[in-house]
Formats: sequence, structure tokens, C-alpha cells
Amino acid sequence: MAGLIAGSHTRNELHVLHAVDESRHGVRQLVGKTCRVCGDEIGLKEDGELFVACHECGFPVCKPCYEYERSEGNKCCPQCNTRYKRHKGCARVAGDEEENFDADYFEDEFQLKKNYDSPDHQHIINHSENGDYHPQQWHPNGPAFSSMARSVGGEDFEGEKEIYSNAEWKDRVEKWKTRQEKRGLVSKDDGGNGQDDEDDILMAEARQPLWRKVPISSSLINPYRIVIVLRFVILLFFFRFRILTPAYDAYPLWLISVICEIWFALSWILDQFPKWFPINRETYLDRLSMRFEREGEPNRLSAVDVYVSTVDPLKEPPIITANTVLSILSVDYPVEKVSCYVSDDGASMLLFDTLSETAEFARRWVPFCKKHNIEPRAPEFYFSQKIDYLKDKVQATFVKERRAMKREYEEFKVRINALVAKAQKKPEEGWVMQDGTPWPGNNTRDHPGMIQVYLGSAGALDVEGKELPKLVYVSREKRPGYQHHKKAGAMNALVRVSAVLTNAPFLLNLDCDHYINNSKAIREAMCFLMDPQLGKKLCYVQFPQRFDGIDPNDRYANRNVVFFDINMKGLDGIQGPVYVGTGCVFNRQALYGYDPPVSEKRPKMTCDCWPSWCCCCCGGSRKSKSKKKEGKGWLGVPFTKKKKMMGKSYKKGSSPVFDLEEIEEGLEGYDELEKSSLMSQKNFEKRFGQSPVFITSTLMEDGGLPEGTNSTSLIKEAIHVISCGYEEKTEWGKEIGWIYGSVTEDILTGFKMHCRGWKSIYCVPELAAFKGSAPINLSDRLHQVLRWALGSVEIFLSRHCPLWYGYGGKLKWLERLAYTNTIVYPFTSIPLLAYCTIPAVCLLTGKFIIPTLTNLTSVWFLALFLSIIVTGVLELRWSGVSIQDWWRNEQFWVIGGVSAHLFAVFQGLLKVLAGVDTNFTVTAKAADDLEFGDLYLFKWTTLLIPPTTLIILNMVGVVAGVSDAINNGYKSWGPLFGKLFFAFWVILHLYPFLKGLMGRQNRTPTIVVLWSILLASIFSLLWVRIDPFLPKQTGPVLRQCGVEC
Repeated sequence: MAGLIAGSHTRNELHVLHAVDESRHGVRQLVGKTCRVCGDEIGLKEDGELFVACHECGFPVCKPCYEYERSEGNKCCPQCNTRYKRHKGCARVAGDEEENFDADYFEDEFQLKKNYDSPDHQHIINHSENGDYHPQQWHPNGPAFSSMARSVGGEDFEGEKEIYSNAEWKDRVEKWKTRQEKRGLVSKDDGGNGQDDEDDILMAEARQPLWRKVPISSSLINPYRIVIVLRFVILLFFFRFRILTPAYDAYPLWLISVICEIWFALSWILDQFPKWFPINRETYLDRLSMRFEREGEPNRLSAVDVYVSTVDPLKEPPIITANTVLSILSVDYPVEKVSCYVSDDGASMLLFDTLSETAEFARRWVPFCKKHNIEPRAPEFYFSQKIDYLKDKVQATFVKERRAMKREYEEFKVRINALVAKAQKKPEEGWVMQDGTPWPGNNTRDHPGMIQVYLGSAGALDVEGKELPKLVYVSREKRPGYQHHKKAGAMNALVRVSAVLTNAPFLLNLDCDHYINNSKAIREAMCFLMDPQLGKKLCYVQFPQRFDGIDPNDRYANRNVVFFDINMKGLDGIQGPVYVGTGCVFNRQALYGYDPPVSEKRPKMTCDCWPSWCCCCCGGSRKSKSKKKEGKGWLGVPFTKKKKMMGKSYKKGSSPVFDLEEIEEGLEGYDELEKSSLMSQKNFEKRFGQSPVFITSTLMEDGGLPEGTNSTSLIKEAIHVISCGYEEKTEWGKEIGWIYGSVTEDILTGFKMHCRGWKSIYCVPELAAFKGSAPINLSDRLHQVLRWALGSVEIFLSRHCPLWYGYGGKLKWLERLAYTNTIVYPFTSIPLLAYCTIPAVCLLTGKFIIPTLTNLTSVWFLALFLSIIVTGVLELRWSGVSIQDWWRNEQFWVIGGVSAHLFAVFQGLLKVLAGVDTNFTVTAKAADDLEFGDLYLFKWTTLLIPPTTLIILNMVGVVAGVSDAINNGYKSWGPLFGKLFFAFWVILHLYPFLKGLMGRQNRTPTIVVLWSILLASIFSLLWVRIDPFLPKQTGPVLRQCGVEC
């Protein structure tokens, strides 16, 4: 590792701190690379440096193949088709004399993959001679627009074949076979008909689709849809009866109940109809490998940058973050294609030291995982599994190596625990690094940006001498007076840093407590994102959230099974699932605010059997119109009218938004001067910020780094793009990246992408892709729900509300209903609280919201309840959700509705209208060894008062109602049953909350009981004192005469 890079672009500072001598790794890490032509190992040059044949793209070719290509071949690199330069000591060939310099003194200039061992290289990024930092200027004729070049990942076999004619290609193949036979790698009798047939079969299999849609069986989904329609019709007749037959003796109660029921019906419509087209999907990982990982060819799988976000390591245990990072580093994916970026938004030295220890432990953990193919690859959860870990293991050394690895992991945990214990008390002089340098992040609100690269091509190798994925620590700059936008701002900083350093075309977003449970999870996503038909139109692939450490009964519906297995599958059949904040693989171009490519519509078929004058009426005019659209563009180049960016059509006053297809197609065939006239540098800087390297990376749809860059300039640019003022006067957070304006930035970000016309995919692999931790005690669970609901209220009160935003775009109507439901549901808490209070009021007063029922109205009531039950049963049938999970979801809908959602509505109104902000603490992540110990942990919060009051009110009402019926005789029992039914409905839904209040010892905090009894008593006394249902006296007022009679 080259040391921690800390700097501030606004202050012209750049420093290398905590440099570590890594000379022991040296160049030997590059020796293991193999030639992509013959498969032999690439050797070293006479000076000990790795042999690099092509200095343009760095395509790995050994020296014998290089010399053969120069003497017998076309003298060009197979990757970028650039003519090979003559190396020192190599024989001259025809054409070398045309070069303008002596190749004997040619030095390697391709610095992207080199390892800097000398101290001079580590400090070369400090300053210029006068101490100022000068960002790279964006010259129109410079290398900024070389982004259309292919990345180093390699070109496929067919693409290479297109370079040559058929005769040249056959001759080239024959020469290659002859050379391989001389080396003994291929025998002359190989390649018979059987082998050809097998290759044909494999090629045919590789051309098959990478995934398929699995529709729900018609025997399951059609009855479900029929019942939904019937339920809707029954609701109409039910409301006709409720509105036309008021309860005059309890008119206020009747009016409130009808209003609440109408709101519940609207909420049901918003929730139900987006589930009209549920689907399942399955992937074919073997076809993905056959298509993009052909033997003897460069691996063509797309690169992926993985983001891990964390804020406070004292609240989010570092050992959990370390396990997440280890699961990423050991994922089943080419190591050169994976980069892990950890965002430390708290600038904590504890996390920095934790990642140093994690990088060292990964050198032993990663090869162990890949050698024995273990799952999951997070050590904490692998070693804690209560299963037979010897199943399917055939290597005799596995048990011995597993024991040794478990012992090393326990030692690793002890070292992390020591770091946590040390971090509990901050020294007065602040934290100091190992080399005596003060920690730059001692002031968490005022510190420079920091970057540290731990692993990767320039870092340490594993214990087997193999390369590891890149691991990068990032802490963005923070200064007083700047708005940093919490998690959304941190994620956008990661987008820019990764674009500068690696620029993978796809991004995986994970929370620090969500580890990769399925090592093939990224491959699952690539089956969709690399699909030639669908992939270009996808903004992201969302995986369901699964959790560890939840009690078997799932008392507070922490698993959210109904949402992830029913609602999300329904959305997948429309335009795609919503983004839920973690476990999501993004298309980088979608985050940049570009529109998806538009498929050309097939022209209508015509025939020659009709007269020409008829064709003019039918199809001729359409053809002539399309011809009129074609015209001459700038410099006389013909162009076709392109679609507008969606932001222009539905958003007034927005900044120019560029279409990726327009940019790329417009650039083809122009020289650099003409390109600069087509696109203004200022427009890009207003949109993306003043970083020429980052702007160039946004135009590289397939990822990769721009040509002409080196590690020095990239690190300087990375520090620049995480500076606190970089986003000023740009589109970041408005149209680009994670969208600002809500604490639930995930919903808002996905909504903007769908409005532009992008689609998303819901991927549910058989083995859960990711697993995380969830708060299992009542208080933390309610605070988590409160945060989500507050974000929904903020979106509802913003300009991005789905009720009025995005019309004229490409958001489908059912998708709009789903997004509307996600931001409206907190407001259901108000009618829900009123409706849960009505049963107690009816029992205490003897009134009821429904007058005497006739036989016909009884039928409608019975039909409504039956339709609700049948809808739920059929929903469980096609989704596979258990009835227990469904019932827990119904219970917590009431618990959260009368507590967290209610507070969220009022706090959201205060925040938006009055500017009163509410700070939320990070939900505590469970790191206790006691199983389900946090389930009984109780923390006082005001959210507990409303549901506790409701329970007491309804219990008192039940007692009062039964007592009144006993006193008044058998005639009172008939009307009582309806009131008791509603009261027990409320109590049953709040029962998990009541158990949570009691805790393990069945004790409730005194403050909760006192507040609830006080509120219930005050309400009851006020109701008795001011009874709105007592008949008003209309006769003369009788007063006491004062005379004793």
C-alpha cells in the first residue's frame, strides 16, 4: 500500500501519510500473469521489470509471442490493433525505421498496473514545485475523448476475427496451430469430429438466453385476479350501504368511521393493483460462463465496483464491517474485475485500522474460501453455522485447514476487539497514527479527504501468490458551512472516486452489516445486466433483503417477507422493483442521469397488392415523414432526430441533460476539433463538476480508464472529486447519483430512474444473495420504521411526489400507484388511530357506528370479510409466503401505524413547514453473543405511548361493555357482539406490542404504565363529562328554588 492519501482541493493540499514499506512484495506479484495468446507465463526483461508488449492497452503477451507477431504476423496488438513498438534487444522488422525515436532507449510508459517501490514514487503526488495543486485541464485535442477505446479486459474471439479477411484469418490460425504443436500443447490428431460436435454444442448453449421469465401458473393467478375484482365490486356496494344508512344516534362516530373506511379502501387499491402481474425469474450461470469466460480467451465479464457505507464504528461494530469486506474480497468473480470501496463518513481511525487488519487477514481467508468453495464467505457467519460443515467436502486437508483458519480468525477478532477498546476514550491530543503522524480526521466535522488503497494490483498478494481484489478506504472531505447530505452524499462521493480509480460499468451497493451470503451473487446480476437485449435498458438489479439473528417467531415482522416476496414480485412484472437501499447492482450510466437506449420500432408490413394511391393513404405518408426527419447536421454529416431527455419534457427549468446515444453516435467519425464544437465543456462541468478525468469516464459506457492516465494523476483527481465543494452548482443530488431531499434517498433515486424510462429487475436466487442484521427489540424496530416513514413524508411534501411528478415521462401507471403507496402509507396512521379508538368509545357509551342490520346488509358484510380472507389465502398460494409471516405483517402494520407512522407525519410536517429537523441515531447492530438477547432489551421512547393507551382503552371498554350487558339483561348481548368483535380485533393486532412491553420478566416500565393510564383516564372522564350522544333538553329550564320543601 502506498500510504494514506489525504488532501483538500479547495485548500491546495495533498499529503501522503502512514507510508508502509511494501518492498517484500515487489514485482513478483506480476510475474504470475499469463500470456493471453499461448497461456505461458510472462517473464521479466533484463532489468527485472515485467515484459509489456503493448504500451497502449497493456494486453498481456509473452516475449516469444510478441516476437512471432512482429516477424510473422501483422505486427499489431491483438487487443487494440496498435502497431507493436520495438523493444530493446529485439530484432528490427520492416517499418521500424519509420519510427521517430530509437526503440533501444524506449522505457515503459504504461503506469496503470505498475508497482511503485521507490520512496520517490510515494511522494510524487504531494505538490507542484510552488506547493500548489493544478488539476488536469480538459483539452479538446487531448486524450479526454479517448474514452471510446475498449478496456483492458479483452475482446472476444469473433471481434478479433473481424480484423482480418477470411484467407488471412485461416492462415493465422494455421500458423498458431503449428506453433502450438511444436510446443507440445496440441497434438496433430486432436480436433476430430467428436470434438467439433462438442464445441458446436457448447457454442449453441452459450448463445441461449442467460435468464428466463417464469410466469405464475394460471391456476394460481387467475382466481386471485377474479377475487380482487369481486372484492372491488363488493366494496362499492358496501360503501353505498354505509353512506346511505347513517347512525343518527352516533352520527360523529359514524362519520369518522366512514371517512376512515374510505381511506383504507384507497390504500388497499394502491397496494393491491400493482400486484396484478407477479412474475418469477431464473438465471443460467453456466451459460454466462460459457459466453464470457471461454477457455483460452480473455475474461469478458464486466467489472463491478462494490460500495460499503458506514458512519460510526462504535454503533456499527467494526467486526461486522470487516466480515462484509471479507465476503466481498472472496466473491466468486475474477479478482481483477472486483474493487471494494469502503466509505467512512465518520473519519474514524478505528475503521481505518480495522481495514488494515482486514486486508492482512484477507490474504489467508480468500484463498481458503476459493479452495474449498465454502458458503457463506463471511467468517463470523461461516464458523457460527449449526450445520455439518463436512458435507460435500472431499479434500483430506480440509479439516486441518479449517481448524487453523478458525484459530486465525479468532486471533483476528481479538485484535479488532483491542482496537475497539482503545477507541472508547479519545486522547486529548487526538489520535496518532503508527508513524507518529496526527490522524487527519480527529475533527470529524472539519477534515480533508482521505484515500488509502490496501489491496489490488499494486498491493499485497495472498498467501498463494495470487492477486486480490482492490480494497480502497475513502473518507470524503468535510468542512463547516457545507451541506454534506448524509448517506446520499457519501454514496455520490464513492461514485466519483470509483469512476476515477477503476470506473467499472456496474456498482453494487451494500450496507456495512449486509454481507455476501451467496458468492455467485454478482454473477446472478450479470445474467441480466450483460444480456444483449435487456441489459442496456436496466438501471439496477435489486435483490431481496434477508436477515440473520431474528427470533423464530419474527415478533415484529423484521423479515418483511410480505413486501419482498409479494409486493416486489408484483412490481417486477410492471417496470421493476423499487430500490430498497442495499443489495442492489446499478448500471453506472443510469446513475449519471442518462436516458436508456430506445429500441427502434419495426416498420409496419405492407404488400404490393394494393394500388399506389391506397399505399399513400395507409403507409406512404409514414415513410415520407420518416425521410423528412433526416437532415444534415453540423459539418454536413447526416443525422436522425433523436429522442429528448425525459428531464426536459416533464421538468421545467432543468439543466440540459444529455442522451448517451446522442453523445456516442455524434462522436463517431469526427476529429477532436469537431467533437469540441459539438459538446461544450462548460455544459459537462455544470452537470458533472470540474474534473476532466471524471467527465471522460462518464462517456465510457463499457467502463475502463481513459488513456494517458497514471496512478499519480488518478489519485490527485480522486482527492479532487471528494472535496466538499465539488458538487456546488452541479446536478449531483438533483439529476445525477443518489437524489437528495429525503432520509430515504433510496426510494427517490429509484423513482427518478423509472421516470426516465429505465427498467429494473428483481432477482431472487435459490441461495439468498445477501444477509444482514436487523433490530429485533421493540424500540429499535420502531425507530427504524419511523425513519422510513419520515422519508416518505418528506418525499410526499417535495416536488418529487409521485402524485404530480414525472407526467409525460415513461413511468407506467401501475408503477406510479406503487410509488404513491410508498409515500402515502404514513398518513394512514391518522385514520387507523381513530378507527382503533372507536371500539372502545362504542363500548363505553353503548353507541355503535352501524344501525340495525337487515338481511341484505348482513350479506354484504359477510361477503366483504370473505373476500378479504380469500384474497389473502390466494396471495399466499402463488407467493409461497407462510400464514405466520402474513399475520405478523398485519399485526405490525397496526403497531407501526399507531406509533412510528403517526410521529413521522407530525415530524415531517414540522421539518418541511417549520424547518424543525429531527436527528436520528443509527439503529444498533446486534453483536451480542446471547442468542435473541436483544429481543427482550427495552429502551424508553415516546413511540410506545399511543399503542399502550389504545390497549388499555380497549381492555377497559371490553370490561365496561360486558358489565353493562350483565346488568341490563339478555337483550343487550346482541348489539354487544359487534362492538366486542372490533375491540378484540384491535387487541389481537397489538398483542406483539404488549408482549414487547412486558419483556422477559413480564414487567413494563413504570413510566409507560403511568402515562398510558393517565391519558386513558383523562379521555374517559372527558367523554363522561361531555357526552355528545346525550339528548338535548328542549323544555323549560328547572332551577332549584332555594326553599326547603
